[in-house]
Amino acid sequence: MNQVVNEIQIYVRKKLEMEGSGHDWYHIERVLKQARRIAKEENANLFICEVAALVHDLADDKIASSEKAGLEEVEQLLVPLHKSDQAHVLEIITTMSFKGGNRQPVRTLEAQVVQDADRLDAIGAIGIARTFVYAGSKGDLIYDPSIQPRQHMTSSAYRHEQSTAINHFYEKLLKLKDLMNTKTGLKIAEERHAFLASFLTQFHREWEGSN
Repeated sequence: MNQVVNEIQIYVRKKLEMEGSGHDWYHIERVLKQARRIAKEENANLFICEVAALVHDLADDKIASSEKAGLEEVEQLLVPLHKSDQAHVLEIITTMSFKGGNRQPVRTLEAQVVQDADRLDAIGAIGIARTFVYAGSKGDLIYDPSIQPRQHMTSSAYRHEQSTAINHFYEKLLKLKDLMNTKTGLKIAEERHAFLASFLTQFHREWEGSN
């Protein structure tokens, strides 16, 4: 099992090393570390969590030319796994994304672990840094008061409609703490959420020239 994880890790690192939207290898590595931590605390299947953490972005439309092509790539990486493990990993990576917040809850403990690990990397100091990198990669502004945060979004609208980096905090990031699945994930999220809120308070003060 360790050999399989190592081989997948080498492949994913090579593929995502220079990715420029904040979904690079270092994001994967951080998610992997958090998934291991949470899996151990929550008694989840560590192997499934590790593999899913490593491949979770490969079929995402931010990375792949299409979801279909990305899933085919993942399926090839999962060939050494038992059929049931392949199906489990594929279920995790196809159901864990935020995509506007309209998704059904994930089904298994391992999916909850990897989803929490991924969401933790979207909040706190790292989450702030990734937000601005991602906005820049899309050509979005830092902030425009005339563009209001969207309240209800389809997956397509979430991906493609105009927004701003600051709006992303209200559209997604500030919601993640209350969407955590595990006690371990929630404990970590609470501190990171507080950091987001503090950053936004300071940002708006400076924007208005009151600080």
